[in-house]
Amino acid sequence: MTSPLTIPAAIPIVDHNSLVLCGFGLLLLLLASACLSAAQSAVLALNRNTLRHHARHRHHAAARLKRLLERPEQLLAAIRFGNWLLRILAAVLATLIGLQAWGGAGALVAALLLWLALILFAELLPRTLASAHPEAIAYRAALPLDWLLRILQPLLWLARHCGQALARRLHRAHPGGYQNVPLQAVGSGAGAQAGELGLLQHLSRVTISDVMVPRNEVAGIDIEDDLDTIMATLSNSRHTRLPVYHQDLNNVVGILHMRVIGGLMQRTAPPDKAQLLKLTREAYFVPGSTPLSTQLVNFQKYNRRIAIVVDEYGEVKGVVTLSDILEEIMSSFASNMMEATTDVHPQPDGSYLIDGSAPIRDINRMVDWDLPTDGPKTLNGLLTEFLETIPESPVCVRLPYHCAEILQVKDNMIKSVRMWECTQTASDEDATEPERTNAL
Repeated sequence: MTSPLTIPAAIPIVDHNSLVLCGFGLLLLLLASACLSAAQSAVLALNRNTLRHHARHRHHAAARLKRLLERPEQLLAAIRFGNWLLRILAAVLATLIGLQAWGGAGALVAALLLWLALILFAELLPRTLASAHPEAIAYRAALPLDWLLRILQPLLWLARHCGQALARRLHRAHPGGYQNVPLQAVGSGAGAQAGELGLLQHLSRVTISDVMVPRNEVAGIDIEDDLDTIMATLSNSRHTRLPVYHQDLNNVVGILHMRVIGGLMQRTAPPDKAQLLKLTREAYFVPGSTPLSTQLVNFQKYNRRIAIVVDEYGEVKGVVTLSDILEEIMSSFASNMMEATTDVHPQPDGSYLIDGSAPIRDINRMVDWDLPTDGPKTLNGLLTEFLETIPESPVCVRLPYHCAEILQVKDNMIKSVRMWECTQTASDEDATEPERTNAL
């Protein structure tokens, strides 16, 4: 007599046709999970300025994505819930297939194979492709993500309220242990993930060339100057670290910290140049293409606070400090940048008065434009490069989707510009200037 606990070598749960259908369904579930993983990475890696630009010019997928990203925590929660559901169903089908093919040990074999398949084909591969082509994947995924959010909206609402109810019970049971946990944060892990990953994506996309102090604005010490000039520079400097060079910034000798020369400057006899050179620290050079995330780690690794930025030919482009990077991080997530700056002034007619030295990236963030950032870093540099000359008098310039009226040129630099949006066509009629309520 066969024992009731005996497990046969194979359990005929499904027939051959059903086994084929289960295998086909498993492949579809893995493919759907891979698509959701790719969509999540693509949405987080998407350039927000490019997205807003496409949305303004009636790109339907971009407009839909822009609307979805107004509540990123809900979108990411829907993606995660959908991915969990797909992978649970995949595990069920893999278990059925394993039991049919290998019997009692088939469940373990199926679990291991499914684990490898999920890592390789539903995580690593789709996320790598999404990071390389975020726009193409994100725009194609916009409509499915919209429908996914609509379908899972009741489930998200139920999960959020259940989580809040559970948190309230835990709070009442252990008031001392949970009093610092805000109930609004229960179930909002996706929102935290969105913020953290958004910050990492931002730091990875922006390079130190975007935030550095340009060469013509670098304050330093030319060791060839006379001693009185050098001492005056040291006394009036607003910086704690100054590069020391021979005649030209390309010939950097080192970095002088104001703290180490404080004692010398208090002496009756001023220090000589040899003493100053002895106190300089070896300069730290970095390429301008280094991402901010990498440079933050390098500053900590080498215990540095300032670096000389060079291009591919070794020419000095400027200087970057730890403070510059931290200011960039803070400004990227500030809620009201328009009030914090005096470089951009909105006008009643819809145009903007902009200082020529304003960084292009700051202008894009403040007024929701998409001026090119892969070339010059300031508005003065952008217009000068476009004109291929320094204008001697006020002139109007038409850029793609924007028009600029140069108002003031001084010291070989564009000081003041009036700008507004215009359409990109061959006809000048589409570059209609906003109605002006007062003369500038």
